[in-house]
Amino acid sequence: MSENKSSGAITVFAVLFLICASAVFAQSQDFVYNAQNKRNPFIALVTSDGRILKLEQEGAPEKLLLEGIIYDKQGLSYAIVSGEIVKVGDSADGYQVFKIEKNKVIFLKEGQPLEIELKKEGL
Repeated sequence: MSENKSSGAITVFAVLFLICASAVFAQSQDFVYNAQNKRNPFIALVTSDGRILKLEQEGAPEKLLLEGIIYDKQGLSYAIVSGEIVKVGDSADGYQVFKIEKNKVIFLKEGQPLEIELKKEGL
């Protein structure tokens, strides 16, 4: 009989411990996720009504999105900017394409240069 009482006491103690522990861990703590210039996985890509969110590149103007580069050493390079194929001298969302390099594109607007690096997938 005393063995049943001690195992019952241990069970009650374990349940009380779990309740107290869960109450301690359930307290709200301010947690800030550091995305380190990557997409935050805690932000949904689709809205509740089914629309796909378009994520903006870090440091880029709202409309300017560098999606790809077709690089040629002899200067016949192209870039895919906001869904359009452009070359040096073309305009994209009010910016002139100044230079296309292997991993970045340099734009000009009102004489001010803007470099946007091509982000690699999965990094």
